[in-house]
Amino acid sequence: MAKKRKHEEASAEAKKKDDSALERPKRTILGWKNGQNEGQRPASGFMNKEKVLITCSRRIIYSRYRHLMLNVISLLPHCKKESKLESKEIKGATINELVELRNCTYCLFFECRKQKDLYLWMARSPNGPSVKFLVNAVYTMEELKLTGNHLKGSRPILTFSSNFDKEPRWMLIKEMITQIFGTPKNHRKAKPFLDHIFAFSIVDDHIWFRNFQVSIPHNETDKVDRGGLDKMTLIEVGPRFCLNPIKIFGGSFGGPTLYANPLYISPNLIRAMEKRKKGGRYVQKVKAKTRRKMHELENPLEPDEFAPLWKE
Repeated sequence: MAKKRKHEEASAEAKKKDDSALERPKRTILGWKNGQNEGQRPASGFMNKEKVLITCSRRIIYSRYRHLMLNVISLLPHCKKESKLESKEIKGATINELVELRNCTYCLFFECRKQKDLYLWMARSPNGPSVKFLVNAVYTMEELKLTGNHLKGSRPILTFSSNFDKEPRWMLIKEMITQIFGTPKNHRKAKPFLDHIFAFSIVDDHIWFRNFQVSIPHNETDKVDRGGLDKMTLIEVGPRFCLNPIKIFGGSFGGPTLYANPLYISPNLIRAMEKRKKGGRYVQKVKAKTRRKMHELENPLEPDEFAPLWKE
């Protein structure tokens, strides 16, 4: 009879077989794990996680301003909408808390005053900076009825005029606009297409916003080659608005003033000047009447000789 194999030799042979076989990947909650740690990312795996909170103040009754906010929300797939807030002194602390709860980094706050004036706050939470704008020349998509159309949720191409690189205040505003209006590449709600352009230009110290669709001919005869931009056209989609910068603050919705626009005139002051002009016209009319009466008293008419002849 053959001798029994020792237990130690059998265990050594089993270990050799196990070493030669491939290791089975470990299974985790997110799927199969192929030798990489869960916390590790590839070298090119940077993800832009910028999110924008968009909200407005109460009593934004004017429909044009409310529709403008809805148009901006439809253009930014990486934004989150919040209910209306009170426009008071505590708005900074309240909005910063909301931004933190919604896991956002930037905030666009549409503030309406006296149901006439619209102000836009661009702020980075919680440390700032923040910029306050006066919004003028508002035209919504529904009002313009333009022929342009682009895919909802697609990523835009941001274009800036050369004036943004001349002064530090414009460079700061340009960086904030880039981080707010630039849709992250791998966002879950964003479409992997680039079919429209956000154009920001500075004219008379005002920032003008336009949204254009990139139109490319799809006919086989007019098919555009790679690099051929001569047949591409831009069609405006909307909305349109103009931003007049008022102040730049070092904190979020407050803090030290980094810049104040010396050319800014409050809408209340403009309305007061118009009322004074109208009041001045009335004062001129009253003065003219008094001068006429004084002239009549100083220069009375002579009695008419033929006046009694016409009496019966």
